[in-house]
This record gives sequence, C-alpha cells and structure tokens, in this order.
Amino acid sequence: MKLFRSAALALAALVAAPAWSAPAADYDVVIRNGRVLDGGGDPWVRADVAVKDGLIARVGTVRGRGAREIDARGRYVSPGFIDMMDQSQEVLLKAGRAENKLRMGVTTVIAGEAGVPVAADGIGGYFDQLARQGIGVNIGVYYNAMQARLPVMGDKEGVATPAQLEPMKAEVRKAMKAGAFGVSTALIYPPMSFQGTDELVELAKVAGRCDGFYVTHMRDEAAGLVGAIEEAVAIGERSGAKVEIFHLKAGYAPGWGELMPKAVATISAARARGVDVAADMYPYTAGGTGLSITAPNWIFADGEAKGWERLRDPAIRARLKKEVAAGSVPGWSNLVQAAGGWDRIVLANAYNPKYDRYRYKSIAFIAKAMGEDPADLAWDIVLDALPNRAMALFFMMSEPDIELAMKQPWTSIGSDAGATEVFGQLDAEDLPHPRSYGTFPRVLSEYVRKRQVLTVEDAVRKMTGWPATRMGLNDRGMIREGLKADLVVFDLDRVKDAATWEAPMAAPEGVDYVLVNGVLAVNAGRATGAKAGQILRHRCDD
Repeated sequence: MKLFRSAALALAALVAAPAWSAPAADYDVVIRNGRVLDGGGDPWVRADVAVKDGLIARVGTVRGRGAREIDARGRYVSPGFIDMMDQSQEVLLKAGRAENKLRMGVTTVIAGEAGVPVAADGIGGYFDQLARQGIGVNIGVYYNAMQARLPVMGDKEGVATPAQLEPMKAEVRKAMKAGAFGVSTALIYPPMSFQGTDELVELAKVAGRCDGFYVTHMRDEAAGLVGAIEEAVAIGERSGAKVEIFHLKAGYAPGWGELMPKAVATISAARARGVDVAADMYPYTAGGTGLSITAPNWIFADGEAKGWERLRDPAIRARLKKEVAAGSVPGWSNLVQAAGGWDRIVLANAYNPKYDRYRYKSIAFIAKAMGEDPADLAWDIVLDALPNRAMALFFMMSEPDIELAMKQPWTSIGSDAGATEVFGQLDAEDLPHPRSYGTFPRVLSEYVRKRQVLTVEDAVRKMTGWPATRMGLNDRGMIREGLKADLVVFDLDRVKDAATWEAPMAAPEGVDYVLVNGVLAVNAGRATGAKAGQILRHRCDD
C-alpha cells in the first residue's frame, strides 16, 4: 500500500511538471566561423558575430545560441554595403523592398542627385511616409540646388541676383534642417547647367554651416574634366562644405590614359591642402543617361518647351550638327565626341515600339538600317519618346582609367542606379544598365578576384567603413559591438555580377545572406521581403 502511494505521488508530480522546452535563445542571429572583415581595411579574422535587438552584440567566440544560426565557414562576413550614389528616392514611395539593392549586398543608399520628390518643407513628411510604408534599405538624401532655384527663376538661363538668392538659400536651409546631407547638383543637364559657380557657392554655404556636403555630377566629365573638378573644389573651399564628386570618370575617348591621372592628381592635391573632397564611382566602361544630352544645352536656354520646339526645327538642327561635329560648345559637354562617335552610343530605352527592335544597337547602326543621319535619328528618338526620357548607353571610359580611380583611398562605390519596383525589371531610371543589378558584386568578382586591383579588405572598406565615415554614419558601416547590425555574408569564390550589357537585369550570385538592422533580408540568396530599413537624417545644429 505504501509502495502504491509513492508511485501515485510520483506520477502526480510528473503530470504537474511543465512540459520540457528548449532554453530561450541568447541572440536573434549568430553568424559562425566566418572570415570577418571589420570594414576598416584590416585583415580578416576568424570569428562569430552575434546579433540582438538590431545591434551587433558580440564579435569573437560566441558561446550563446542564436534563434537563427548561420554557418559562414569559407565565406566572408562584412558590414552591409553603402551605395554612395543611389537613385531610389522616388521609387521607394511606390515599392519599398529594393530587392535588387539587397541582392547586391547593399543595406544603405545615399540618394538625391536630382534631389527629393518633395519641396524642402515636405522632406519631414516624405521621411515619415517612407517609415510608415517600410523600406528594405536604409536611406539618406541630398536636396538638389535646382529645387531651390526653379520656384524663383524657372527653368531658363539666367544669373541669380542677391534678392533671388535669399529665398533659394532659405529652401536649402529648410532641407538641411529636415535631415538632408547636403545640396546636390547635376551641372551637365539643363536647366541645372545654367547655375553658375557663385550661385552654387552661396547655396553650398548653407550646407556647409550644417557640416553638410556640396555633391556634384560635374559640369564636364569629358575634355573639361580637370576644370570641372577645380570648380567643385573651389565651391568647397569658398563655401566650407565638404565636396563629393559623383561617379568619377574620364569619359573622353581621346583622353584615355591622360585625363584620369590629372584628375587624381587634382583631387589629391586639394586634399593635401586641407579640402575635404572625395569621389564615388561605378565599375563600368559605359555611363547611361538621356539621349537628349547629344544636343547642345543652349537650345534649352529659354526653357524645356522652347528647347523641344528648337529641336524640331530643320534649320536649327543643321546648326546643331555642325556644333556636334566641331566638338566644343560653351556650357555643353559633347558626349558624342566623348564616346568616340555615334557607333559607341547605344540605344537603351526609346519608349516607342518603332525602335524597340533596335534596343542595344548603336545609333550609327540604327541610322544606317533606317537610312537616316545619326544625329537626326537620335533627336527623333528623343522627341518621339516625350514626355518620357529616351535613354542611351555611352561607352566613354577605359578599364585602365577605372582601375586607377578605384585604387585611390578616397574613392567609394556608387551605382548611379535606383531600386526596382519589381525584381528582374528596370530600375527607377528605366535604364537597362548592368549597374542596377551588378555594381557591388562586380567590384568583388572583377577587381578583387579576377584582376587583383584591390584586396578584399580594401574593396570592402570602400563599400562600408569609408563611406560610413565620410557620411558621418557613426552607428553603422563597421563590425563593432554596439553598432547597427547591417551585415553581408558572401562567397568570394562564387560572387559574380551576372548582369551584362545584353542581360542587364540578371541577378547576382554569391551574396548569400544580408541583414538590415539585424533583420534577415536575404536568406540563402533569396530575398525575404523584410522592410527593416531606417531613415538616416543628417544633423544640422546651425
């Protein structure tokens, strides 16, 4: 009887005890056994990286367990890549996933060559809307100088008076106070090309007082490259703003091997005398932009509408053809000459079924096939595309010049491409250029693994720690305990930019895992759909 009672008591105790469960995880994610690159250019170390509550919690030997464990053996673990010249400022309002960015390992984008899609006093609301909707990547923005000028002076040529500058400066100040990182320009394009140096100095002074940037797609990246750099440097020196040169290139076939060494020397000399100037770049021999750039800018001096009217006029076209052939027109960078002729300008997007069968063919080829003059054909394509912007690829750069620029310690990487609304389709610029899907993997596959232009440590530094330091993003860009857990796991032996000129939307390979603020955004090479990105606001204490 006593034995029965003991057994009954034991059974009751067993039934009353809670069911066994695994102990709670110590971390959200633990990445184990990887070759950890800190983002500062130091040699890799074998280590684990633990993530908790969006932050890097531990680097080294991690004893605790992660709710998600990732074995990175044989692969590199680096900070998330920072795209220093992004074009996603508008498309993220429509579709926030940014899968093409994430699949390249990009976790942060700095956007705004053309500014933001709102007025200066709407930037706060713009940021709030992005945060409410959710975005896949972190984003910071610039405010374009033309956004301040248009309400005051319209889209016509003209020199701003002191009275006109005051409301323009007030708009830049609003933008800086709202969190813009600086004031941007795209001086190759009208009407932005009509902004003079003195006007830009005054606007950049406002950014400079906030420790912000004057950032520029310069007036000329072709024959006048060195002079354009000197103007950008002068604006920085006179205004007190930091200077960032967008997509540094020597885009001038007659000057290959000569212009880039001069450009590097000019920037290095400015830095040596204390000017805070640097540049970003993309790793391709062709740029991509609107085909309308092949017409001299003066046709738009009285506004865009008048410009299109002039482009239709046969008499004016005759003059334009002479100017294109002559090579140099004040205030205009001749990209036909820069590329080496119409046979090195390739149709990318005509927005017209009439020309669709000629996509990825040169303007010279299409003109011959259609029995037209190349200039007439190009300008007909431009006019037939309106109100859209017919796009072309301009093969203007040489690989040795790209390599020289990439070796400079002050260059970072920027794609000059936007996020896509749908993965596998065109980016926000509607430009089929492989940089939209391949920029960052290409740096690793082509310039690290294949050509050995850079070490893997320095390539990662250019894409992480250096741009983070440059932009004042002190909470990310490095693998350090306490920083934001923006992380990439990639296989250097497999990483590849599959996107080509013929297949520009092909998905990259070898980027296996991506975390944005501690949330897994790419899992075993597949996007998870997470929208863990944050708004990055520059602080203005002025």
